[in-house]
Amino acid sequence: MTTFDDRERAFENMYARDQELQFKILARRNRLLGQWAANLMGLTEVEADAYAKDVVRADFEEAGDEDVIRKVLGDLTSAGVECDEARIREALEHKSVEARRQFISEMK
Repeated sequence: MTTFDDRERAFENMYARDQELQFKILARRNRLLGQWAANLMGLTEVEADAYAKDVVRADFEEAGDEDVIRKVLGDLTSAGVECDEARIREALEHKSVEARRQFISEMK
């Protein structure tokens, strides 16, 4: 029975690591999206960093990406930047790929 228990623990540990990695990738993706939006709004480097952190925090409001998209769209609109939800979703996809690539290169 100990072999089964060891195997079960190993799978639980692997699942926990996978979940942690996914969380980190999503947080980085959101930070990258925040930096992209800050650039469109013409924010300074310090303001852009603070804004990117706000975008990461916005993801904790509800499950899924809608809270992040809503925040970025609202902020871009308020700043007078012409942007629609489709453009933000496209940027979100690009930033997701970029975040994954960054993590892969850091693991090497």
